[in-house]
Amino acid sequence: MAKKKMILDLDTGVDDALAIAYALATPDADLIGIVSSYGNTLVENSAQNSLNLLALLDAPEVPVFLGKAHSSTTDSFETMAISKAIHGENGVGNVDVPKASRSVEKQHAVDFIIEAAHQYQDDLVMVPTGPLTNLAAAFKKDPEIEQLIGNITLMGGALTVPGNVTPYTEANINQNVAAADYVFKHAKHLVMVGLDVTLRTLLTKKETQQWRDLGTEKGRVLADIFDYYIDAYYDLDINKNGAAIHDPLAVGVAVDPKFVTLLPLNMTVTPDDGRTIGDLDKLKDEHINNYAAIGVDVPFYLERFMNYMTTVLK
Repeated sequence: MAKKKMILDLDTGVDDALAIAYALATPDADLIGIVSSYGNTLVENSAQNSLNLLALLDAPEVPVFLGKAHSSTTDSFETMAISKAIHGENGVGNVDVPKASRSVEKQHAVDFIIEAAHQYQDDLVMVPTGPLTNLAAAFKKDPEIEQLIGNITLMGGALTVPGNVTPYTEANINQNVAAADYVFKHAKHLVMVGLDVTLRTLLTKKETQQWRDLGTEKGRVLADIFDYYIDAYYDLDINKNGAAIHDPLAVGVAVDPKFVTLLPLNMTVTPDDGRTIGDLDKLKDEHINNYAAIGVDVPFYLERFMNYMTTVLK
């Protein structure tokens, strides 16, 4: 049993599926729960995808909590066409993952975050890989937890490269700009694992074939899911050299920051275009609570990633 406890906050699509696998494999933190969000798919489908993947990966005991269904500044959410094209209509590459027997918990995701923050405090690791709506809501409901959660490592944002929604905006930040800005400014310790580094960590069908070669159902299913993603990257001309493993990199950095080069920088999220950028009002502050990953040791990370995937899929 690890000292550190991890909560994943997922809009469970393709790379989120691999993030779950990584979180289950790492010995550096215990996965104590998954809170669901919207983005790659609707929040209810995200939760069901997480339950199904946990059961497939022999971890049905991990609870899943239903989170916010839309941003704090909108009344509803509809999955974007590009998200469906990249992640499939069901969020996991249109692959039929056997349905889990377990249901989502009755407790709301926001209340679970608050409860866990008080219980584990500095040992709690939060890894949001979708919009920051759940976390912002938890902060506002119980401001005390802002200084309790020891480590928030998110997948989102872009500091040194263009965004993937606009020239400045990354998709997860774009889903709730106000919530992102609130979390950046109120977190005790936040690491942004953005497109700056995730676009450098690519997976190809050479790697997914290794999962197939394990001869297990979970190896085949995860390979089918990610092969859809690789094909989408190719067909949509996103990248013809492979597909980025965005979310698993955030999980990796959350427990081992040596994978990346971190820039200490208090940041803000601009309200007009969702840009993650240095906060002019805090540039001279001695206290730094934000760190942006701007470089990544790709061979080091990919070796660890593949080792963990082999462990959990065999």
